[in-house]
Amino acid sequence: MADVREQLVSKSVNTLRMLAVDTIEKANSGHPGLPLGAAPMMYVLWQRHLRHAPAEPSWPDRDRFVLSAGHGSALLYAMLHLTGYDVTLDDLRAFRQWGSRTPGHPERGETPGVEATTGPLGQGVANGVGMAIAERALAARFNRPGFELVDHRTYVLAGDGDLMEGVAYEAISLAGHLKLGKLTLLYDSNDITLDGPLSLSFTGENVAKRFEACGWQVLRVEKGDTDVDAIDEAIAAAKKETGRPTMIEVKTTIGYGSPHRQGTSAAHGSPLGVEETRLTKEALGVDPDDTFHIPSDVADHLGGAVERGEKAVRAWNDLWEKYRAAHPGLADEWDRAVKGELPGRWDEAIPAWEGGEKIATRAAGGDVLQAIAAAVPSLLGGDADLSGSTKTRIAEEDSFDGVTGAGRNLHFGVREHAMAGVCNGLAYHGGIRPYCATFFCFSDYMRPSVRLAAMASLPVIYVWTHDSIEVGEDGPTHEPVEHLMAMRAVPGLTVIRPADANETAEAWRAAMKSDGPTALVLSRQKLPVLDTKRFAPAEGLSRGAYQLADPPGGEVEAILIATGGEMPVAVAAWEKLIGEGIGVRLVSMPSWELFDSQDDAYRESVLPAAVRARVSVEAGIRQGWEKWIGLDGVAVGIDRFGASAPGPENREKFGFTVDHVAEAVRALIGAGTA
Repeated sequence: MADVREQLVSKSVNTLRMLAVDTIEKANSGHPGLPLGAAPMMYVLWQRHLRHAPAEPSWPDRDRFVLSAGHGSALLYAMLHLTGYDVTLDDLRAFRQWGSRTPGHPERGETPGVEATTGPLGQGVANGVGMAIAERALAARFNRPGFELVDHRTYVLAGDGDLMEGVAYEAISLAGHLKLGKLTLLYDSNDITLDGPLSLSFTGENVAKRFEACGWQVLRVEKGDTDVDAIDEAIAAAKKETGRPTMIEVKTTIGYGSPHRQGTSAAHGSPLGVEETRLTKEALGVDPDDTFHIPSDVADHLGGAVERGEKAVRAWNDLWEKYRAAHPGLADEWDRAVKGELPGRWDEAIPAWEGGEKIATRAAGGDVLQAIAAAVPSLLGGDADLSGSTKTRIAEEDSFDGVTGAGRNLHFGVREHAMAGVCNGLAYHGGIRPYCATFFCFSDYMRPSVRLAAMASLPVIYVWTHDSIEVGEDGPTHEPVEHLMAMRAVPGLTVIRPADANETAEAWRAAMKSDGPTALVLSRQKLPVLDTKRFAPAEGLSRGAYQLADPPGGEVEAILIATGGEMPVAVAAWEKLIGEGIGVRLVSMPSWELFDSQDDAYRESVLPAAVRARVSVEAGIRQGWEKWIGLDGVAVGIDRFGASAPGPENREKFGFTVDHVAEAVRALIGAGTA
C-alpha cells in the first residue's frame, strides 16, 4: 500500500511538471526550469498543507500563497487546474497569448486563485509579509474567545533572484522584527540564475545565516527534487513555530529531468523544445506522445482539494453564523472591511479651516488622518521612520504588534521599497485599508511597488510630503523636481497635490473613496487657507480641477493654473492682473487624473478651448504641461535640480514670484507691464 501511495505521489509530481512544460511548449515561451525543479514542494504544500477552496477562491480565511518567482507561472497555473480551480486546459493552451487568463507572469484578477501580481523579483516576498501582517491585524480586531474567525497562514515561493533584490531583504528584516510566525517562505535553492551558475554573482553571503540574523527560523531540505516527505516535515515544523517566520531552503535541480539542460541556465528562461521535452517525459516516466495529459488517478488525487475546500468553507460559514449572532456589531464591521466599504458618516468629523489661517498641508493631512482613523477601523499604516515629519501616526493607537496583531501604527523603518510592497500585500489580502508615508523625493524607492499597485488596482494611499524646492536647506537631494511628472506617468495612479488645508481634506476624501492607488503630495511649508468668501470651495477638488475665481467683468482673456504650494503666488498674481483690468481666470488643478476623468463638457467649462493664453505654475519640471496649456502656453516651472537655501529664497531664485507669473500672462495676451 505504501508503495502504491508513493507511486501516486511521484506520478502526480511528474504530471504537474510536464503539464507546466506542455503549457510552455504550446506558447513557445516561458520558463520551464522552475516548474521542473519546484514541483515537489508545490505538490506537498498544496496537497498536504494549504487551506484553500478551489470552488470559492475568495473565501476570507483561506491560506495565502504567493509565487514571488513569478516567471514560474506555468507551475502555478498547472496546479490551479489540477486542484479544481476555474482554470481549464484551454486556458493552459492559451498561456501568454492575447486576452488569455494565463498571462506570462501571475496577475491578480486575471486568474482564479492568483493572490498577487508578481514577476519583478522580490516583490512577492514583500507582498507575503503584508498578507501576514493583515492576518494578524484582522485576528486581533475580530477574533473573540471561541470564535477564531481569522486563522490562516501565508506561504511564499521565492528563488535566488528574489533574495538578491533589496526589496526582499528589507521585507525579510521587517518580518523577523515583527515575529510573524504564520509566514513561511519556501526558497527554491537551485544555484542557477539566467546568466549561468549562481557563483557568478551570489557567493559573498550565507542566505540561511542572513535569515537567522533577521530573526527567522531556518530549515533545509537537501533532496528537494524527490524527497517529498522531507518537504512535508519541514512545512509541518514551520507551522509549529509561533514566534518566528520560517524560511525553508529546498535544494532543487533547475530543469530536473531534462537530460541535456537540467542543472544549467539553459533550462531557466527558454522552452525545452520538442525533442528535449520528449526526452524529459521519457526520463520522468510520462508518455512522450501525450500532451496536456492528466491520468485519471492523478486527477482524482489532486482534485480532492475541491471537497476539502468545501468542507473547510462550510465549517467556517457555520462559525460565521454563530459569530454574527454573538457579535452583531463586529460582524457588520467585518462585512464592510472585507468588501472594502466605508462606514456611514465616516467623514463627518474631518476638520475644516477658515480662510486666512496658515498651515502646511502635511499638518492638515495629519489632522484629517486622525478623524478618518477614528471612524474607519480598517485603516492601518505607517511611515519610513518619519512620522514626526509626515504627520502620519494615528495618535490614539499603539504601534503594531506582529505577534498579537494589536496596534495600527506600522513602523516600517527606513525601508521605503518594502513599505510599498508590504502595503500592496495588505491590500491584496483584503480587510485592511493601507497607507504609507515618506518624503516625496524618496518615492523613487517605492516606484516599482507603486507601479504594481496601479496595475492591480490596489487602494493603497501614499502620503508624500516635503514636495518641492521649498524643502530648502536640505538641498537638491531632498527636493523633488521631476517626481510629480514621473508619478503622473503611471497609468492608474491618481496623484493629488492640494493647494491648502481644505483641499487636503478633500484629497483624503477622494483617496478613501478610490478603488485604486492614490498619492497625496503635501507641503512642508505653511500655506494660507483660501478664503471661500472670495474663492470657490475646495469640494471642486473631487473633479481634479476647478475655477477658483473669474475676473470681475466675467470676460476671460487668459487662464492661470496652479497646484499645491505655488497657489499663493498664483493667487497674488491673479489679484495683480485683475487689478490691472486683465481678465484672468484662476484655476486650481490638484489632480490631472481626476480632471481627465471628467466629461468633455466639464473640462471645457474649466479650460475653454477658445482661451489659448494659459500659464501654469508648479515647482516641478515643465514637461507634460502642454497637455493643459497647449503649445502656445507658458509653464512656470523648474527644469534643473534644486538648491540648498532657505525655501523662500529658492522660490524667488527659481522664478516663482508674483511679478514673474504676472509678466508671463501679460506677454501671452500682449498687454504691457503696469
